[in-house]
Amino acid sequence: MEKLTLTRPDDWHLHLRDGAALKAVLPHTVHQFARAVIMPNLKPPVRSLGDAMAYRDRILAAIPPGKQFEPLMTLYLTDNTSPEDIIAAQASQVVKAVKYYPAGATTNSEFGVTDIRRCDRVFETMQQVDMPLLLHGEVTDVHVDVFDREKVFIDQQLIPLQQRFPNLRIVLEHITTSEAVQFVLATSNMAATITPQHLLFSRNSLFKGGIRPHYYCLPILKREQHRQAILQAATSGNPKFFLGTDSAPHGRNSKETSCGCAGCYSALHAMELYAEAFESVNALDKLEAFASFHGPDFYQLPRNTETITLTKTTWRIPDALPFTETELVPLRAGEEMTWKMV
Repeated sequence: MEKLTLTRPDDWHLHLRDGAALKAVLPHTVHQFARAVIMPNLKPPVRSLGDAMAYRDRILAAIPPGKQFEPLMTLYLTDNTSPEDIIAAQASQVVKAVKYYPAGATTNSEFGVTDIRRCDRVFETMQQVDMPLLLHGEVTDVHVDVFDREKVFIDQQLIPLQQRFPNLRIVLEHITTSEAVQFVLATSNMAATITPQHLLFSRNSLFKGGIRPHYYCLPILKREQHRQAILQAATSGNPKFFLGTDSAPHGRNSKETSCGCAGCYSALHAMELYAEAFESVNALDKLEAFASFHGPDFYQLPRNTETITLTKTTWRIPDALPFTETELVPLRAGEEMTWKMV
């Protein structure tokens, strides 16, 4: 296949940051996607409808002239989020979901939830008004191995949560394990986003020729057997699985340091990365549904009507991109790709 035309896709998990960083990275997403679910882990986080409205206005102001893009906003769940916050958010039609971060789990998560049961009143309200819950599905117990944090979260927290609120629509974000795949498949009202890095790379990529910080993300890359399970899920055609890049911009100076930040930057070439993953198992015919249909259907939003085109073209990913006062290293920087979005 030399050419692939798809309904314009959406990104159902995206970090845009704010200020100069937002202006630097937003054009990459706008080029590829019609909409994106915007993560709320700013400093300070997006905790209220007012915060979400103000952040949305800043995103809209940063869209390049002549381009169309719709940011889908989320609230950052804390121990102090109230049912009234959820009701106001749902009525606004601007906020599309609420994001759960375990306190200390990932970038800017220090304001996150300290005990998931503290939020049961909020979850009950979300279930009533049909507001989706987006989960960063990891525990933060220091005694749990970093490679087991997702599995332990499912066993200890997600299964009881789903039992308490069986009608709550849940997205298990950026899944990384075969256990997550099996749980999503077996559970009603449950979906999952999948990133390009978890489709394409195992944890070996973190250590190929040394420590490679631009492959470091959370949840961390797992064993090859888990990558294969994720790839099989994404390319299965099952509507429970859809695209969410988790593209997370960090300057080179924040990644290549003694304590590098977690996050892979893929907004520049996301669809090309997904196409490569799907082609690797002869499943390009399943890419459009994964990228363009399953997400809108879960969120009960209309599918896009415009199209994009990918062509079989060899090109080289830039070594770095301009980013505030430093530079941004994209995923697989300096390597060749065989698909290119026109």
